[in-house]
Amino acid sequence: MKKGILAAVLLAMIGWTLYETVFTGDSATEENTLTEGNNGTEENAHTEEDYEVQDEIVEPPEEEVGLSQGDYAPDFELDMLDGSTAKLSDFRGEKIMLNFWATWCPPCRAEMPDMQEVYEENDVLILAVNLTQTETGMNAVESFVDDFGLTFPIMLDEDIEVADLYEIQPIPTSFMINSEGRIHNIAYGPMNKDMIVQQFTEMD
Repeated sequence: MKKGILAAVLLAMIGWTLYETVFTGDSATEENTLTEGNNGTEENAHTEEDYEVQDEIVEPPEEEVGLSQGDYAPDFELDMLDGSTAKLSDFRGEKIMLNFWATWCPPCRAEMPDMQEVYEENDVLILAVNLTQTETGMNAVESFVDDFGLTFPIMLDEDIEVADLYEIQPIPTSFMINSEGRIHNIAYGPMNKDMIVQQFTEMD
């Protein structure tokens, strides 16, 4: 009797072990497979809502691009002093002071400290386009920037193409550009801190 019970218990244990191994193991494997499959599907099923999509820069109508107040400022691309490259349109959405200058220009030297103060104290952007072709060399530009402690972006107009595009004659000349990319005002000659701040304040 006892041998029969032991045999039955042993058979039951062997059966249970086989059940656990075969069925539960298969279920776990299947569950893992499903989980992995779902993860794989989810990773490849992102929609646009899952990503931060930046607005594309829309080119303004050609007839609205110009150098007068209210016109869209002409776009351009230049190398930067830090070695990068940038377009004016890359900064669309920000208020911009687009300043044309050279190291040998006394009025440019006079307004640079005020420009730096405005840049440090306000949430605005100053792009200073250096007329590089008129310089004695890059050392002159780098030394100037270091001497004045300038931290706003310096763009290098090595062939004076952008200066020609903007019909620059006296320097410094500054185009105040609003967040839409339109010219708010043009300043011929140096500006002091109060004048620069006022221009930015008036812009959208």
